[in-house]
Amino acid sequence: MNLQETLSNQVKQAVLSSYKVELETVEFQATRKEFAGDITVVVFPMLRVVKGNPVQIGETIGNYLVDNVSIVKAFNVVKGFLNIEISDSYFIDFFNGVKEASAYGLVAPTAGEKAVMVEYSSPNTNKPLHLGHVRNNLLGYSVAEILKASGKKVYKTQIINDRGIHICKSMLAWQKFGEGETPESTGLKGDKLVGNYYVKFDQEYKKEIQDLISKGSSEEEAKKNAPILLEAQSMLLKWEAGDDEVVKLWKEMNSWVYDGFNVTYKNLGVDFDTLYYESNTYLLGKEFVEEGLKSGVFVKEEDGSVWCDLTEDGLDKKIVQRSDGTAVYMTQDIGTAIQRIKDFPDVGGMVYTVGNEQDYHFKVLFLILKKLGFDWAKNLYHLSYGMVDLPSGKMKSREGTVVDADDLVEEMAKTAGEISEELGKLDGYSDEEKQELYKTIGLGALKYHILKVDPKKRILFDPKESIDFQGNTGPFIQYTYARIQSILRKAELENSDLKNTDLHPKEKELIKQLQLFPEVIQSAAEQHSPALIANYTYDLVKEFNSFYQNVSILGADNEVEKQLRVQLSNTVANTIKNAFSLLGIQVPERM
Repeated sequence: MNLQETLSNQVKQAVLSSYKVELETVEFQATRKEFAGDITVVVFPMLRVVKGNPVQIGETIGNYLVDNVSIVKAFNVVKGFLNIEISDSYFIDFFNGVKEASAYGLVAPTAGEKAVMVEYSSPNTNKPLHLGHVRNNLLGYSVAEILKASGKKVYKTQIINDRGIHICKSMLAWQKFGEGETPESTGLKGDKLVGNYYVKFDQEYKKEIQDLISKGSSEEEAKKNAPILLEAQSMLLKWEAGDDEVVKLWKEMNSWVYDGFNVTYKNLGVDFDTLYYESNTYLLGKEFVEEGLKSGVFVKEEDGSVWCDLTEDGLDKKIVQRSDGTAVYMTQDIGTAIQRIKDFPDVGGMVYTVGNEQDYHFKVLFLILKKLGFDWAKNLYHLSYGMVDLPSGKMKSREGTVVDADDLVEEMAKTAGEISEELGKLDGYSDEEKQELYKTIGLGALKYHILKVDPKKRILFDPKESIDFQGNTGPFIQYTYARIQSILRKAELENSDLKNTDLHPKEKELIKQLQLFPEVIQSAAEQHSPALIANYTYDLVKEFNSFYQNVSILGADNEVEKQLRVQLSNTVANTIKNAFSLLGIQVPERM
């Protein structure tokens, strides 16, 4: 039972004993810095059931707690706020219980509990991953790790968009202009090679549009009738008909892309347990159109198209099958969700990591699945996130103005190296050790800069700003971790239990910050927000640095004091490491 639960029960008992009424809940908040106390009870909400002056009520409860609860040392009342001071022995007992737990705050999955499937990345196979994909991958991976740490079994997945007109555009441009070049012959990563031909298609398409306009076509006609677009549409029809030559080229070019993607995923430090391909899922869901028609969830129009009317739910009418009998994306997503539950029967919910431009799509998808009677549909969550902008403006794939994910990771490591060299922090490192460290710092800076922001908010990403050894940044937190490792190398860490002793205020504040970690993990899991973990870690690091500046660790007055401070430093370091692992960030032993 944590401190709030313990005090909540006792405050309820105090009110029952003194006022003969029962409180449903007790509201707590952190004690303001200018007042003595470790935790504050807010009295005002009690006035609904307890009649009287809030200051007097606070005094009555405070006296009861001092008389009846051993861990309550003293109290003071400011207006309607009861500030409670907790005994040092309570914090020492707590610390003795967690200081040797290497996985403190993390909860193992409960046997038999339903698993969660987290979908992220889900790229198109016509271009390399860019900065927008980076935010998607980092968010999805981190949320999966946080859910796991909160006690859930988790499967990480993606659906790869490996079919459609966009793929055919790259394929056709390669056929026309590629002269048989391959990743091997060019030395280019396969996804970049294919992406170049997507850009090439767009360049040729625009030329043809201008040519048709100069010959008298309207812009709209020219866009529809450009020969290269008509060829791409014809290629798509051939692919759908299973044309051997087109399918062979499709498989080959996709294999180049997958090899490239795998390198990027490794560089980013993300992984997947299972993969789905749109070429295998695009026909799924059609059988459920029939089911929906029978149950009255769907309605067939005169032209043969099938719709789901969601107007009574505040949404609109949504087509689920065209008049020619072909499926739409919604149908496919319905089928894919159902297929995943068939493939993984222990899954009881799913998280979809997709940008906020798809908010409406997921509202509709989740509602249709509920109407079709799937119980697990109530446990579907759209991890909606804002776009990533650069100081230079918006990115466009087809024009080749995106920030490539691999280039970004490389650039971050380079910038980390330049700043580290300027600061002169790397004496005694070999060149190989330096390069590894630059990558750890650069990637840590990138991930932290993106993940510390609430997912729903748009991000303006500035690489230079993210690599700073001061302030709310990844490198600042990594540097604090390395500083603690340096202290621990000089000290002899003993894990014997600490006896009751008086705590320095800075020691107490640090233990109080450590106490919050399990609760923060649970909140981050419930809210699907890595930002809560990131900002908790920054607060912990700020508290440690204040502690470090105000007390002597290795030069403590006596051995008990020294061991407490060394053990505290070690536990803070482990907590930083555990928290950063939930964000997919590594911590260096030296910096």
